[in-house]
Amino acid sequence: MIDDPEAFIRTNTVLQPVPHAPEISLHVASEITPIWKMTEEALGELGLAPPFWAFAWAGGQAIARYLLDNPNEVRGKAVLDFASGSGMCAIAAMKAGADRALACDIDPFCRAAIALNAQANGVLVDSTIADLLDRPPPAVPVILAGDICYEKPLAERVLAWLAVANASGTRVLIGDPGRSYFPRQGLEQLAQYQVQTTRELEDIEIKQTGVWTLPAPSI
Repeated sequence: MIDDPEAFIRTNTVLQPVPHAPEISLHVASEITPIWKMTEEALGELGLAPPFWAFAWAGGQAIARYLLDNPNEVRGKAVLDFASGSGMCAIAAMKAGADRALACDIDPFCRAAIALNAQANGVLVDSTIADLLDRPPPAVPVILAGDICYEKPLAERVLAWLAVANASGTRVLIGDPGRSYFPRQGLEQLAQYQVQTTRELEDIEIKQTGVWTLPAPSI
């Protein structure tokens, strides 16, 4: 068991600017396999999910870029960053003028990563490791969700949950680089970017990545 997650993150990552949103810096790992193995060894567990908190994934980068360029989406509002990982989207929201941001991720490492990254960027971000999918979506003005469609059961569950939030009047912003289980219909595209990533994470080094929203509920 890791007694000091922050020390583990500081030791095994480097603070560097996000390629598509260089206004933000994150503690990131250079390769996925070594830190994945080190995390499993440190926790004494095998078969853990990849350390999503250790990388700037393309969908999150797109949301971050979109918010920094379109601050009216979040200015003065409360924001939930769902499946936050590193906290990148929440940090972008705060830099864009959000009133407050809650970063949610069930990986307990994320709380430490989010705290370190928020501190590095001079913003305050709250965090939780609660599984919000087990309850109705919170009544917040904006929910951000980057890279949620890489696994079919999870994608279906999250998209249904986000649809409930949208029906209640929450603005939902989804960042996705064309994952296998991303829906091709029923969404409105707001922006498209050519996002730099690495072959360690993706099949190509530049991913065409969109920011999408759900249509406004019918009155």
